[in-house]
Amino acid sequence: MQKTVSILIPTLNAAKVLGACLDSIARQVYPKERVEIIVADGGSTDATLEIVRRYTDKIYPNPSKTGEAGKAVALKHATGEIVALVDSDNILPQADWLSRMVAPFDDQQVVGAEPLEYTYRPTDGMITRYCALMGMNDPLCLFLGNYDRYNAITGKWTEMPVKAEDKGDYLEVQLSERGLPTIGANGFLVRREALLACSVDQYVFDIDIVYELVTRGKNKFAKVKIGIVHIFSGVVTTFIRKQRRRIKDYRHYQHLRKYPWGALNKARLIKFISYTLTVFPLLVQMVRGMARKSDRAWWFHPVACWITLIVYAVGYVGILFRPGPADRSSWGQG
Repeated sequence: MQKTVSILIPTLNAAKVLGACLDSIARQVYPKERVEIIVADGGSTDATLEIVRRYTDKIYPNPSKTGEAGKAVALKHATGEIVALVDSDNILPQADWLSRMVAPFDDQQVVGAEPLEYTYRPTDGMITRYCALMGMNDPLCLFLGNYDRYNAITGKWTEMPVKAEDKGDYLEVQLSERGLPTIGANGFLVRREALLACSVDQYVFDIDIVYELVTRGKNKFAKVKIGIVHIFSGVVTTFIRKQRRRIKDYRHYQHLRKYPWGALNKARLIKFISYTLTVFPLLVQMVRGMARKSDRAWWFHPVACWITLIVYAVGYVGILFRPGPADRSSWGQG
């Protein structure tokens, strides 16, 4: 009998993207009686809850509003053997997505599974296409090398020193505490029992739970040869807003985080700064990516790096004078 799956979706004013997400889940060929959808809502004032009720009645309040807190709320109500962390702006691109993602768990030592890439769709907006081609939502990760999805510039899914064995439909990956890719979000599946043994009472910080699992000896994961759509951003202002939220939240919750960001290669950070300031190396990267997949979205690469450098630099200092997590009172997804 196939494993039961709990799909956890945090929401906050996600009406623009949520319907497509839930439709893609409803189209899965995986047995419907083996799947539950659990939504943790942060107080949506748009049509989010109306949309959710068409697919599930398992809706719970998330007073803290953040996605990480929402996942923790939803997890408390999950009953499945496998937990799937799916965001409201994710779309499962094919009907057998869930079946293929769950299959590696037939190996009892596999504790988690994640898609190998972000699905590229030429009809998506420019920034969404750019992020799909990059295999990441934050260009800094390209320089740090700790990304976890296929990147068209390097032709790799990560630059971390991981051991991987090709099992046909997926790569069996052995992870270690040192050199851990940023696995854990946008379609990440994990055994519920293993997840509950981590620090997930109030927040589920994606890469942190993977780090905890690995430190506990649960280090076998699957990178399934399939994608997932992530509708990241429609306009540059949204990209800026999300980068600001990322750095502000990180500084606020830093005392709770487990992933050793401080241990990452400082030379790579300096490389990011120098490449961004001089611009030309970014253009070289852009040409390399365009050679693999021609798309005008690559022109956003220098802009994305400059935005990230400025927002992170200003945010890292500015947070000292404006403590607290990012304001989500007027947040809207899409």
